[in-house]
Amino acid sequence: MGFADFLKNLKKTRVQSSEQDMPSHWIKCPKCAALMYYKEVFAKNHVCLKCHYHFRIGASERLAFLCDENTFTEYDNELRPVDPLNFVDKESYKQRIKKYEAKTGRPSSVISGEGQINGIALQIVVFDFAFMGGSLGSVEGEKIVRAINRAVEKEQALLIVSASGGARMQESTYSLMQMAKTSAALNRLTEAKLPFISLLTDPTFGGVSASFAFLGDLIIAEPGAMVGFAGARVIKQTIGAELPAGFQSAEFLLEHGLIDMIVQRKDLKKTLSDLVGMLTENR
Repeated sequence: MGFADFLKNLKKTRVQSSEQDMPSHWIKCPKCAALMYYKEVFAKNHVCLKCHYHFRIGASERLAFLCDENTFTEYDNELRPVDPLNFVDKESYKQRIKKYEAKTGRPSSVISGEGQINGIALQIVVFDFAFMGGSLGSVEGEKIVRAINRAVEKEQALLIVSASGGARMQESTYSLMQMAKTSAALNRLTEAKLPFISLLTDPTFGGVSASFAFLGDLIIAEPGAMVGFAGARVIKQTIGAELPAGFQSAEFLLEHGLIDMIVQRKDLKKTLSDLVGMLTENR
C-alpha cells in the first residue's frame, strides 16, 4: 500500500469513527452547547456538567436513581388501554399503542408501584414522556387511583412524578374524566392525613397540570422544568397580550408562589425522604 492510499484509508477510518462515536458517546447540552462524554453525564443523573441543565430522562431511569436498590415493586402492569371510539387520524389508536409499546416495552405512559427512598416505603407513580408524550388516558388514571388506594390501605405517602403533554385526545371524554377521577381520589389521602408530593418535571402540561399535578401537599419542580396548561402561543392568541419571559418555567412559578420548591436532581432523593419522613413521623 502506497502512502497516498494509507492517508486515504486513514481519513476514511476517521470519518467512520467520528460518525459512529459522536451520536452514542458524546452529548451536546441544548442550553450551553457544551460537548460532554455521555458516561460523565449519566453519572451525574443526566445533568450538564457545565451549566447544570437537567436533561429529560425516562421513567425507568428516574426510578433507578430515586428508589433504593431492588426495592421497587411494580403493580397493575397488566392494564392495557382499549379503543372505545375506534379512533383513527393518521393511524389508528390501536396501531399507535402497539408502536409505543414496542418502543418503550410497556402499554401505558405510567409506571406505578411501591418502593423505598432511603428506607422509607411509599407509593410511587412515574410518567414516561416517551410513551405518547406521557399523555393521560383511562389506564393512567386507573393506575393513579389504585396507587392512592394502596397508599391509604398501607398508610403510606404518595409521590407522583409528572412528565406529560396532557390528556390523550384519542380517548376524548374518557381521558378528560381522569382529571376528575384522580382529583376525587386524592381526597381520600387528605381524609387519611397522608401526604401527597407532586414532582413536576420537564414538561408538565395540559390536563395533568390542571388536575392532580397541582393538588400536592408539596409541589416540587426540577430546575428549568416547563410547566403550564397550554402553549405560550395559544395563550397569547387567546388573551391578546404579551406574556412575561419564561412565564412557564419552574423558576417563574416559584417566584410567583405556584410551587413550593425547586430541587436539583442530585438532591431529590434526600429531599423526598426527609419530607416524607417529617410528614409521616407521627403516624
